[in-house]
Amino acid sequence: MLTSVMYVTINVTDQDRSLRFYTDQLGLEKRVDHQGPEGRFLTVGVPGSALEFLLWPRPAGMGQPDTGQPAAGETGGRALGSVFLESDDLRKDFAVWRDRGVTFDQPEPEDYPFGVRIEAVDPDGNRIALRQRGGAGGA
Repeated sequence: MLTSVMYVTINVTDQDRSLRFYTDQLGLEKRVDHQGPEGRFLTVGVPGSALEFLLWPRPAGMGQPDTGQPAAGETGGRALGSVFLESDDLRKDFAVWRDRGVTFDQPEPEDYPFGVRIEAVDPDGNRIALRQRGGAGGA
């Protein structure tokens, strides 16, 4: 029987650069950094959460980095991140992340029917959906 989700893979071209982004800029913590026979096994996670993100190396040009243009089948012209991270105060966290140099898809978080949202983009173009649950304004 399955008991939990262990890892979610985020494909990256430069593990050191991605590690700096996810730890120094977004505030995740480094969990595992081990050189194995198949390459460097590097994970990060949200402090207090068991789930780990595996920053797995891939050659440039593989995968589907964000182009800033809506993909076929997207609703409302918004691309969704492959990873959703939840904040208890997204507007406050956004200000911190912006000051740390994180790139976003729009200038400020926006209210939407389920809370507050904005999308960050990592150095490889992977979109990270940042959300705060609640009604408009996070209430």
